Amino acid sequence: MSLYKNLFKQTAIYGIATVVPRMFSFLLTPLYTDLLPKDEYGEVSIIFSWMVLFNVILAYGMETSFFRFYSNAEDKDKVQATSTVSLFWSSVLFLGGALLARDYLAEASGIDVNYIIYTIWVLVLDALVIIPFSKLRAEGRPMYYAAIKIGNVAVNLGLNVFFLVYLPKLAQAYPGSIIETMYVPGFQIGYIFIANLIASLLTFIVLIPHYFKISWHIDKELWKRMMRYSLPVLVAGIAFAINETFDRIILQNVLTAISGESYAEAEVGIYSACYKLAIFMTLFATAFRLGIEPFFFSHAKNENAPQTYAMITKYFIVFGSVILLVVVVFSDFLKELIIRDEAYWEGMKVVPLIIIANFFLGIYHNLSVWYKLSDKTKMGAYISIVGAVITLALNYALIPQYSYMGSAIATIAAYGTMMGLSFMLGSRYYPIPYDIKMISLYLGISILFSLVYFYQFRGSYIVGGAMLLFFGVFIYFNEKDKLLRIIRRR
Repeated sequence: MSLYKNLFKQTAIYGIATVVPRMFSFLLTPLYTDLLPKDEYGEVSIIFSWMVLFNVILAYGMETSFFRFYSNAEDKDKVQATSTVSLFWSSVLFLGGALLARDYLAEASGIDVNYIIYTIWVLVLDALVIIPFSKLRAEGRPMYYAAIKIGNVAVNLGLNVFFLVYLPKLAQAYPGSIIETMYVPGFQIGYIFIANLIASLLTFIVLIPHYFKISWHIDKELWKRMMRYSLPVLVAGIAFAINETFDRIILQNVLTAISGESYAEAEVGIYSACYKLAIFMTLFATAFRLGIEPFFFSHAKNENAPQTYAMITKYFIVFGSVILLVVVVFSDFLKELIIRDEAYWEGMKVVPLIIIANFFLGIYHNLSVWYKLSDKTKMGAYISIVGAVITLALNYALIPQYSYMGSAIATIAAYGTMMGLSFMLGSRYYPIPYDIKMISLYLGISILFSLVYFYQFRGSYIVGGAMLLFFGVFIYFNEKDKLLRIIRRR
């Protein structure tokens, strides 16, 4: 089987591991928006935004460092042990410190202390499975990886449905029973985090054999080298978390100061719900990244590696361009499936910008191969910091006048800048022969068609269908020969 076919096979399996869990999570959006008022959904979104940041901090770049050292190590067990033990003790220290400070954290954030406790445990359990999951990817075991990921989200989904939909009915139907004692009126947000906690605990239990197979010894010299590699990744990750989620936190803070907490959380709820329509682009980009990252490291010494990376990036952009246009054209149909409460629909105007922004982010991850392979991870940190500065500056500048539309503009500006910087710096430090002409055409046409359709012809499926047909024919005539060669190559 050819290199590309094997790669696409791996990516397809990781795609299943990403798409199926996200689709399960996808089902939670209509559940939450149906059952929770906009302000409570906004509160849930804000807590999840903070969780993204702390997930990055607790991982501190060790996942990427694991791949970098594991792929070339003669003693792979030593890399496993060092990275696992490091993350274990850092997670334990975080757990103790965070639980001791739970009341202070609750007061500082304005979040109920019970939600804080649940969140701390979820964060720690998720950190403890980072290396076990990474090892599955490094060993080329995507099926097992996919099964665990899907199981985690299936449990989470099932418990959410039970707690939010069936538990109130059962408590009412069986007064005085154990079921009734489990039900606490007005505790919907708490049940959401309990469901997450149980799912994370079960995932940890499934992967706990990993901890019995390592030597529980840290190689100090190896650990120092891994940390030198991973700390810039941590900085980049923190900046990335700011780019990805802090728009909701800033949106809440700025609008609370202007119009009050209830209004602010409702606006966050609307923005977060409409942001979910970018999930199709996020799924594609995440699945591609999961399949491609181990491949980048394992293929780095091949003579034709730059040409391979160029080809992979080009087809990522081809498929991503199609996804962008399809989702934008059918966004009004999708909103009725995902966001059934019309109270949230006023935020639909952000959808094209958010999808394009997430496309830019996916391209950035593909372009970032240059600093990971050349051990210049600090350059990735600098790029992400620039993105974070743009995110913070534009959100604070635009939100007072444009509300969540300002957040969408800030997101596309930040990710677009990061993509451009990575391309320019990569051309200097690790030249890759990208097909700039065709990439620019595909990207430009899909973005132009998406914006023109949504803001000028929205709802006219004749116009949207014509755009999709033209774009599909354009891709077919330009790429059919190359794609056929890849498929037939043995």
